[in-house]
Amino acid sequence: MPKSELAKKKTNAATQQYLNIAEVRDNVLVLKDGSLRAALLASSVNFALKSEEEQNAIIQSYIAFLNSLDFPIQIVVQSRRLNMDKYLEGLVAKQREQTNELLRTQIAEYREYIQQLVTLGEIMSKRFYLVVPLDSKNKGGHKGFFEQLGAVISPATVIRLSNSIFQRYVVRLESRVDKVVSGLGSLGVTAVQLDTQSLIELLYSSYNPELSYSQKLPEGEQFKIDEE
Repeated sequence: MPKSELAKKKTNAATQQYLNIAEVRDNVLVLKDGSLRAALLASSVNFALKSEEEQNAIIQSYIAFLNSLDFPIQIVVQSRRLNMDKYLEGLVAKQREQTNELLRTQIAEYREYIQQLVTLGEIMSKRFYLVVPLDSKNKGGHKGFFEQLGAVISPATVIRLSNSIFQRYVVRLESRVDKVVSGLGSLGVTAVQLDTQSLIELLYSSYNPELSYSQKLPEGEQFKIDEE
C-alpha cells in the first residue's frame, strides 16, 4: 500500500476514534454506544435589564425547572464569528435599487461603517444550546436499547436493522425534549429542537470553525460514520 494511502487511513481512523458520533438521523444524534442526544437552540434573556423582582422570579423559575428534571441536561454556550458578507451584499443591492439620492448616500455611508467595524475587529455572536440525553443503558434494572437486542455488532448497524425499537426510544427522547421546552418557557426562554440538517451544520461548524466561516455546508449533506 502506498505511504500516502496508509497515512490517510491512519488519519481517518484517528478522527473516528475521537468522534463519539455514529450517525445523525430523525433529528437526533446517535452515539457509538447507542445513546441518543437531542439538541435545542434556546433564546436568551437580558437578565441585567430586568427589575429586581423580575430577576428573582426568573431565578426561582430556573430553580423549579432544574428540580423538575429527572435526567441530566447539558448547557452549551457557543461563540461564533458573525459572517457579515450576505448583509453587506444586501446593502449594496438596496443601494442600487434606491432612487432617492440622499437615501442612496446614507446606505453607502452605513455600509462603509459596517465594513470598517468588520475590518477593525471580529463581530461575535453567542448561541445557547441544551443537549437532552437518552442513554443506551438505563438505571434501575431495565435493559437498555442494545441489551434488549442482545447486540454483538456495532450500535450503528443495530439501529439501522431495528428501526421500530429505535423509534420507540426516539419517542421517549422527544418526551424529555417537550419537558425541557415547557420548563424553559416558564423562564421566558424559547427553545426549538434542531432538525437533522441543523444538527449536521452544528457539528460541521463546531469541528471546523475556521472552514465553516468561509465555506458553508451544502444542503442535504449527510453526516455519518461507518464503523469497520
